[in-house]
Amino acid sequence: MKEKDDQKTIDAAKKAAKQREETNVFEAVESDIVEEDEAERAVSVVPTEQEGKKKGTRPARPPAESHGYSTAYFKISHRKLNDIGRQIAGKPIDHAILQMQFSEKRASSRVMNMLITARDHAVRYKDMDPSKLIVAESWVGKGKHDRKRIEIKGRGHTGVQTHPMASLWVVLKEGKTLEQVKAKEKAYKLNKIVSAAATREDRPIRNPGAMWAW
Repeated sequence: MKEKDDQKTIDAAKKAAKQREETNVFEAVESDIVEEDEAERAVSVVPTEQEGKKKGTRPARPPAESHGYSTAYFKISHRKLNDIGRQIAGKPIDHAILQMQFSEKRASSRVMNMLITARDHAVRYKDMDPSKLIVAESWVGKGKHDRKRIEIKGRGHTGVQTHPMASLWVVLKEGKTLEQVKAKEKAYKLNKIVSAAATREDRPIRNPGAMWAW
């Protein structure tokens, strides 16, 4: 209690001396330092326009519309690989992977691994919805036909055999799922049905013939 009372007495004496403008030199220097520190803090808290632009948050990246991926060039005919590309084109990514999983073609395992990697990259790096991904495009690229071997023929003759190389490219996009496509087809077929009840629907006759049908 005594220390607190002494401190109060000292503060009151300093306040009275300050009002009489009789402050000590050391106290004046300390008060100036404190005021400078407060001014620096106030300046640092309020950023300038340029600093606000530099330190501003980065604009959100727009969602990606597609993701492309391909296999490496490997030993296969571009005609054989094109059949696989037609098989998976336009299908949902999971359906395409399932097709390659049960395919008996030699290149199906390589294409399946490529599709799995493309799907993972599209989801991880481009924030695309895996349930809506479809194989929107697929095409085959021809590689170099520079792998030549000797082809043995009859009667001592030989020929040159060339081993072709090719790669498969795919583009994944977000589209309608397989369930949505089936529901749309079902609704279209049901809409075409006209009941044979006593009260006919008010619809025009489609493709009327030139003569009577009986």
